[in-house]
Amino acid sequence: MTGYRIGVTAARKVEEQVQLFERRGATVVWAPALSLEPNQVDDASLRAATDEVLSRPIDLFLATTGIGMKAWFNAAEQWGMLDQLLAALGSAEILARGPKSVGALRRRGLRELWAPESEEFEDVLEHLRGRDLAGQRIVVQEHGQSLSMVAHALRRRGADVTTVTVYRVASADDPEPMFHLIDEIADRALHAVTFTSAPAVAALMEAAGSTGRREEVVGAFQADVIASCVGPVTAAAFEMWGVPSIYPDRSRLVAMVKQLETELPSRATGHSFEVAGHTLLLHGDEVLLDGVEVKLSPAPFAVLQALLVNPGHVVSRRELLSYLPSGIAGSEHAVEMAVARLRAAIGTRMIQTVVKRGYRLAVSQ
Repeated sequence: MTGYRIGVTAARKVEEQVQLFERRGATVVWAPALSLEPNQVDDASLRAATDEVLSRPIDLFLATTGIGMKAWFNAAEQWGMLDQLLAALGSAEILARGPKSVGALRRRGLRELWAPESEEFEDVLEHLRGRDLAGQRIVVQEHGQSLSMVAHALRRRGADVTTVTVYRVASADDPEPMFHLIDEIADRALHAVTFTSAPAVAALMEAAGSTGRREEVVGAFQADVIASCVGPVTAAAFEMWGVPSIYPDRSRLVAMVKQLETELPSRATGHSFEVAGHTLLLHGDEVLLDGVEVKLSPAPFAVLQALLVNPGHVVSRRELLSYLPSGIAGSEHAVEMAVARLRAAIGTRMIQTVVKRGYRLAVSQ
């Protein structure tokens, strides 16, 4: 990775990440997006929330983070309330967002009934769709950012919802490094920037907005700077900004670094893919099909970029909508029109429709 400049936004395990890049020859620009002590627990508020949880029987418990569950259990232990809390949660149906929350639950003798492979909270909610939640008491452990909209959505379906704020994520104490990083991204002086949490993405975009360079940052990520995420949950935070991002199959720091080690050289020489028996090459804004340049307007080009983030993976219409240029992304009909134009330009067999799920690029396996 010699010659590449990488931005790192992590506050936790930053030394390990920086070393992984520097050992590979990269130059690292570090700007923590969050406080160096990001998981701030308000003991009094958590105690009050715990009393509320224990006040009545629980039908359904949603666990979202491992660190949140550990902090809650440790606090309850200090208050002498751990046995009560474990008994209350153990009597409920437990859904967990991912392996870290599952691990925290099992270490305390609790078992989840179900957890999504995707590690995305949206899939937990999807699992609940179609169920009659009227009168059900649901407790939701928040993950550093408010899940109030989730609570409201569940209440609309008749559920009695209690949210537990174990910790809150705070922005970086000194914003200057982040402002410098934003300038580097907007000026396209970096090759990639890494993100290990969704709040870090939100913090960077908020800071970019305050400096008046948010549109430039989004444009840089869409064209020249790679947004590298540790997993799908972090990557999902970029969707609302129309920013394509990459993430490894396993949500691990080393896997993210190794993916970027492979991705950066391929970006420098252009992306080449075998699609439906044809060679598709993307180099900057240039698209070549079997060596012949294909002219694409902004919307079809945005769809193609989105499908190439994880070639062969299904991308939903909602996700594709977030990639469309502002002023075009009005409804999913705009996505269908952009897909139709893309098919007209590169061939109908290259873009496959996956019924009720979205579209995928027909890459050769």
